[in-house]
Amino acid sequence: MPPATGALRIVASRPDPAIVGLPWSTPLEEWTDDVCIALPRGLSRHVVRIVRLGDRVYAVKETTEEMAFREYRMLRDLQRMGLPAVSPQGVVTGRHDRSGEELPAALLTEHLRFSLPYRSLFSHGLSAESLPSLVDALVVLLVRLHLADFYWGDVSLSNVLFRRSAGGFAAYLVDAETGELRPALSRQLREYDVTVGQENVFGELLDLQASESLDHHVEAHDIVEMIGERYAALWAELTGEEEFRADEMWRMSQRVERLNDLGFDIDELDIVTDFDGDRVRIQPKVVELGHHRRELQSLTGLDVEDAQARRLLNDIAAFTASLDLGREDRTLVANRWLTEIYEPVVTMVPPAARGKLEPAEVFHEVLVHRWYLSERAGHEVDIFETARDYIDTVLAEKPDEAVTAPQGGELVDPEVAG
Repeated sequence: MPPATGALRIVASRPDPAIVGLPWSTPLEEWTDDVCIALPRGLSRHVVRIVRLGDRVYAVKETTEEMAFREYRMLRDLQRMGLPAVSPQGVVTGRHDRSGEELPAALLTEHLRFSLPYRSLFSHGLSAESLPSLVDALVVLLVRLHLADFYWGDVSLSNVLFRRSAGGFAAYLVDAETGELRPALSRQLREYDVTVGQENVFGELLDLQASESLDHHVEAHDIVEMIGERYAALWAELTGEEEFRADEMWRMSQRVERLNDLGFDIDELDIVTDFDGDRVRIQPKVVELGHHRRELQSLTGLDVEDAQARRLLNDIAAFTASLDLGREDRTLVANRWLTEIYEPVVTMVPPAARGKLEPAEVFHEVLVHRWYLSERAGHEVDIFETARDYIDTVLAEKPDEAVTAPQGGELVDPEVAG
C-alpha cells in the first residue's frame, strides 16, 4: 500500500483539465519524451520542461512553493498591466514521489508562440550584425518595465524570449523571480538594473564566443556599453524635460510625434511656463508601448508586434496613395487592403511553411524582398509575383520557429523561465 501523502493542489488562472494528467509524482528531470516536446530552451537555475497538452504548450519549472506563487502573482500583475511577459498558467503544489518523498512545487507558464531564446537565434544563423537589434529589444523591454515601476533584478538575455518584429526583435520577460513592483522606482534601482544587465550580457556573449556561435571579432565590451547608451537615450526621450520659447509651441507637437514614432502614447504633458510666459517647459508622462499596434488593430483587427504594425500601416498608406483613396473612410480603405493585399499574400504560404514565421513577419519580409526585386528590375514588381519568389527562394530555406525540431533526435533544452 503506497504511503499516505498530501493532496495535489493546482491553482490556475485558466484551468486546463489536462494539467492533472501530467506525471506530477515524477521529478521533472525524469519526465520523458512521451510527455515533453522538443522546443529550444537554455540555461536555467531550475529544472524546466516543455509539454504540449492538446493545442496548448506550457513551460513547467520546479521551484519552491513560496517562489512559485510569488512569480505566478508577479506575472499576473505584469499581464494585467499589458507588459511583455510570458503568461502564467498555474502553480502545482503537494507533489510527492512514489515513496512519499516531497517534490518541489511547479510553476506553469504558456509557451510564447514564434519566440526563441537568444542561443537558438544564433544557432539558427543570426549574425553578429543583428546584435544591436537584440540589444535594442532588451533595452526597450527594460525601459517599459521601468516606466511601470518594475524592478527586474536579473536583467539578461537568458531571461528573455525574442520574437521577430519587422526585421528586428521584440523581447518578452520569462523570469520574474527576482522582480518587484514598486510605488515608485528610484534612479538608483534603474541604474542597478542596467549595470546587472551589462554584466550578465557580457558573460553571455563570451559564452557564445566560447561555443563558436558568435564571431570572436565581436567586442563584448562595445555591446555592453551600447546597452547603457541606448537605455539612457531612450529614457531621456521618453521622460526628459524640454524647454523652448512660447513662440515655438510646434515643438510640443514634434515631441509627441517623436514619442509616437517610438511606439509610445502620451498620457499627459506637464506644461510649466515662466513668470512672463516667454518660455515653456514640458515633461511627458508616457504610457504603454503599442501606439501603432493599437492603431492597426482598430483599423483591421490584426494583432501584431508594434514594429510590424508600423510597417503594415505604411503599406496601407502606400495602398491608399496608389489608388487615390485619400478621401475615403480610412477604416474602409484598410479593410480593402486587408482583403485584397494582406490576406491573399499570407495565404500563399504553403501549410508546411507556416511554422517558419508569423504572418505579419512574412508580409514584412515580402515587402523588403519587393524592394530588392524592383531595384534589380528597374521597375516596381507586383506584390504577388514578389510573394511567390520570396516563398520559393527565401522562406523555404528558413527554419521553423513556431515549433523547432530537435537536432540529432535529442531533446533540446528549452530556454524559458530561469
